[in-house]
Amino acid sequence: MHEDSRYEAVRSRDARFDGAFFFAVSTTGIYCRPSCPATTPRRRNVAFFPTAAAAQGSGFRACRRCRPDAVPGSAEWNARADVVGRAVRLIGDGVVDREGVAGLAARLGYSARQVQRQLNAELGAGPVALARAQRAHTARVLLQTTGLQAAEIAFAAGFASVRQFNDTIKEIYALTPSGLRAARPGKTARFGPVAPPATPGVLPLRLAFRGPYAAGQLFDHLQRRALTGIEEIVGEPGARTYRRTLRLPNGTGIAEVDEATGDGWLDCRLRLTELRDLTTAGQRVRRLFDLDADPYAVAERLGADPVLAPLVDRHPGLRSPGAAAPDELAVRAVLGQQVSVAAGRALGGALVAGYGEPLPEPSGGLTHLFPRIDDLAGASLAELGMPESRRSTLRTLAAALAGGTVALDAGADRDDAERALLGLRGIGPWTAGYIRMRALGDPDVLLSGDVAVLAGMRRAGVPTDGLTARADAWRPWRSYALHHFWNVPVTEPAPTGPSTTESTGP
Repeated sequence: MHEDSRYEAVRSRDARFDGAFFFAVSTTGIYCRPSCPATTPRRRNVAFFPTAAAAQGSGFRACRRCRPDAVPGSAEWNARADVVGRAVRLIGDGVVDREGVAGLAARLGYSARQVQRQLNAELGAGPVALARAQRAHTARVLLQTTGLQAAEIAFAAGFASVRQFNDTIKEIYALTPSGLRAARPGKTARFGPVAPPATPGVLPLRLAFRGPYAAGQLFDHLQRRALTGIEEIVGEPGARTYRRTLRLPNGTGIAEVDEATGDGWLDCRLRLTELRDLTTAGQRVRRLFDLDADPYAVAERLGADPVLAPLVDRHPGLRSPGAAAPDELAVRAVLGQQVSVAAGRALGGALVAGYGEPLPEPSGGLTHLFPRIDDLAGASLAELGMPESRRSTLRTLAAALAGGTVALDAGADRDDAERALLGLRGIGPWTAGYIRMRALGDPDVLLSGDVAVLAGMRRAGVPTDGLTARADAWRPWRSYALHHFWNVPVTEPAPTGPSTTESTGP
């Protein structure tokens, strides 16, 4: 987009571009999201920024009406595999707060100076400024959803001192921390309001997304694969709640996400043993539910194919689920090879029961954390009743993950990770591709030999010959095309027998 087209998006209050860019008004000193309902400023008074951090760095404060810090992230960072995209994903996961810029650069394989230069060139802000903007957002959430003292919130949000916390809040929001707490949005606020606290120890969040959201299909996907002990879905379709345990950098947590959507958000509740993990936990839930996707861009590309267009129309806003824990997803992918969904769930449940870490206090059906990768690397796994070759593959994968031979963190190089996975005995192209799609959040994976995809194509009347060539027109959103085929209603018998398919796999 050029600046004139961005201004047209602002004039039309086009929510499709929320998070893709921000605009600031020189006469007010405020920056906003494109869909801000305030009076459209004159073009000569408007400047555009690629990130909220860039706007803040230029001296603009966040609009109190549209709350631009609460927008969904740009889908560009999920699609991009370069160092900037990888850096943004790592910063979102809290790496700069935990390891500093040097740690971020080491994970990316670049010098700190190179990372700083590339981020400044493309985003208008370096890693410290991007992390600072994220800390401010975390602090605002804690101020408006808890009764914690400001000093506790400052350190929980990642600030080095209370003074730094106070200065940052005043600069970004033009309010003191106590004033920001008093300005908590009401339940009916338009832009992703934070619900008032209802239960002590529970952080209520509203996780923003853009465009339509096919919550039913995503919850169906998670429900079919929920592992006893670490996941559960309660309630009836249309009003379900997904619950799971989380192993986080500083402690543990439980996340709950409601199926019913608000006006552009999913309601989420977090229970954390360490508040420092709020940002990381929120980002991992966002990745699991694919909340930063751009359904408009996906529909535009896939809908241009006449055979896919009816499927896109049938499920607007269909998402490609990610993973709350990439290493866990990789283990589950191997467990689910060549077995049915029910068998994969049974194996996963046995693994959790035998090697998972019990919670200090169970919560409903949640009793464990997923096993530590280090523990699986040296385990016999005999309790699973699988052939030794499969158990050997699991141990090999766990050892590679634990030793760093295979890296699946938020900033991993996807090509390198896939090559490393394929280098492990017992892991083939389908499993490596599935892990790339879900654990690494790649929106452009094609599992061309997937039996369930081919069955869905036949049910939809799509020729299965030449799938790879045809799918080139679906880039960079081929993962979403797979989900559309997996969601084709069953109107004829699907292939029988074991298969290495997503539909009957992990």
